[in-house]
Amino acid sequence: MTNYSYKDNIQSFLEKSTEEIIGYISLANQFDSTQLQNRAWEQQILILKNTLKDFSGTIFFEFSIPRMGKRVDSVIIIDDIVFVVEFKVGEQKYLQYDIEQVWDYALDLKNFHKPSHLAVIAPILVATEAKNHLLKLQQLLIMIICYYQ
Repeated sequence: MTNYSYKDNIQSFLEKSTEEIIGYISLANQFDSTQLQNRAWEQQILILKNTLKDFSGTIFFEFSIPRMGKRVDSVIIIDDIVFVVEFKVGEQKYLQYDIEQVWDYALDLKNFHKPSHLAVIAPILVATEAKNHLLKLQQLLIMIICYYQ
């Protein structure tokens, strides 16, 4: 059993339709997916497709952190940097609780996922209704990658 619902290289992810990706996630997801969840995945996929078009690497959806029972919305690996991306669909603000959640996911991944022990891990929170969230996400990826090169 894998610890994610969807895995692909970024180029292939960009070429697939949103419906196809949601289908893969839904079939592999061990939890019931609701219409609300499917719409959330749809927004996440659209945001990530717009953000990742100039990058190469690997993307995961619904990544389970071993022994913790937590699922990260998306994990993206670019240039040996692991981006832990948590979405708050419909949220206009970056709330402290949500910031702590994505930070905890990054720490849990670092401590409980053996391949991540030595990796650079960058937690990223996306509030989908916040101003300029797409531009900020793209800039964050570029800044972090440049910093570690």
